[in-house]
Amino acid sequence: MTRRIDGVWWPHSTDLLTELPELLAALPFDWPRITHATVNGAGWPALPGRILVAGHVVRLRHTTNRPGPDTVCLVAAGHGRWDLLILAPATPEPDALRMLAETARAGVPTPA
Repeated sequence: MTRRIDGVWWPHSTDLLTELPELLAALPFDWPRITHATVNGAGWPALPGRILVAGHVVRLRHTTNRPGPDTVCLVAAGHGRWDLLILAPATPEPDALRMLAETARAGVPTPA
């Protein structure tokens, strides 16, 4: 079963220890605290089991066994989850900007 994509994330690199805190810092203020993040995709290096972000622990998991595009699943314990499509850092800017704009308008991106 494929989950609905809730948004798109375009990191600057594949260094998730740097990129993930930046993503979490950019989330809207009304989002609850993210406690877990699962990254799906073979192009991402191994991760430690947890990372400290803005003074709280975020548990990390890396998987490559789900088919489909690279995604990150952000979980806020007791509040729900948000699945974001990850655009590869090397995605050409016009393609990335188009997908980001489509998501902002319609809520569901159309892969290039």
